Amino acid sequence: MPKITKRAVDALKPVADRDVFLWDAGDGALKGFGLRMKPSGAASYIVQYRNREGRTRRLVLGRQSELTPDQARALATKRLADVRHGGDPSAERHALRGAMTVSELCDLYLSEGKGHIKESTLAADRSRIDRHVRPLLGMRAVAGLVSRDIEGFQAAVATGKSAKGRPAKGRGGRTTGGPGVAARAVGMLGTILETAKRRGLISVNPARGVRRIPDKKRERYLSFEEIRALGKAMQEAAKAGENPTGLAAIRTLLLTGCRRNEILALPWSWVDAKANCIRFGDTKSGAQLRPIGTKAAQFLTSQPAKEGSPWVFPADHGDGHFVGLPRVLRRLCARAGIKGVTIHTLRHSFAAAAAELGFSELTIAGLLGHRLPGVTARYAHVPDRALVSAADQVAAHLADALDGKAGAEVLAFSGRKAV
Repeated sequence: MPKITKRAVDALKPVADRDVFLWDAGDGALKGFGLRMKPSGAASYIVQYRNREGRTRRLVLGRQSELTPDQARALATKRLADVRHGGDPSAERHALRGAMTVSELCDLYLSEGKGHIKESTLAADRSRIDRHVRPLLGMRAVAGLVSRDIEGFQAAVATGKSAKGRPAKGRGGRTTGGPGVAARAVGMLGTILETAKRRGLISVNPARGVRRIPDKKRERYLSFEEIRALGKAMQEAAKAGENPTGLAAIRTLLLTGCRRNEILALPWSWVDAKANCIRFGDTKSGAQLRPIGTKAAQFLTSQPAKEGSPWVFPADHGDGHFVGLPRVLRRLCARAGIKGVTIHTLRHSFAAAAAELGFSELTIAGLLGHRLPGVTARYAHVPDRALVSAADQVAAHLADALDGKAGAEVLAFSGRKAV
């Protein structure tokens, strides 16, 4: 028999009714290393050996089309060295196939997280798992993951390979992925894999040390002229039949500086117009008391309540809250001739307005609900008067700009960086 070389491999021909084997032979041959060709012509490099019990095992190293003879020989050398040290690579591979999959680990994480992880965080994790982790890694064995797999997962999400269209039923838009989504998905996956490490399924977390793609912060905010144009577009859109709940939610986001889901998922029970605040039971920073301006409080309480719904901004159909905000905002921006605007731009615009009014970064952070070291606001039952006063001025200024009132243009939003 010849030594396995490219020439020998190319000369091998399939037989119609049986597998054909080419075993390594001659000078410098590696005993047990060979090539198996199926009747279809598909060929794979293999190693054959006897385990400690004397049973013959055969392990596939890889397809002939994907490995050169030298690469396959190097893999065979490693596997046969494992055998000499008492290992059984074929049995280990079969055991790995029967081990816990990434999808099963995710189910375990979500189950154990109930009651220990905030509901909003768990809901976001479930969404990332279903949209990105399961499609890309779900069937992989947890024990077989390495850092290279996590890096590949991040690259796939960043380039939209886990993207999918709108579901046939229910709500939600298209999942497009992107660098920011990929970085957050890897961070979550690292946390999930810690569950496997604690249970002894893996000894090293393969997500540790993986460099995440930088999540570029969106610094875009609306100028005075853009806010005025947006307000005019909102008035025109309302007359043209635009969704009133979406228009109201956009105005509220701009007047309060709140995050999208803090407003869309806002129940009436959290609104305290008398104290000019929202008593959040749950936010990104935990339970919180958030000051809002009089204009914002009055606008919130003026919203029509939907019978049987706890939400300030209820869905048009069903029991949930409103979710179609991105589409409404896109239509408004197109009408106003404004580009590069996302829902988060409204929060940045609130911060920029506060900066232009002369408020300190600490005050602006308090208005936005950032967690501040040493601040004992979580023990308070009423909002800080200074913050309420600041929120009042910012909301009044933005409301005047939206409504196109004279005097609102005294601030030009000269470009101070928003917090």
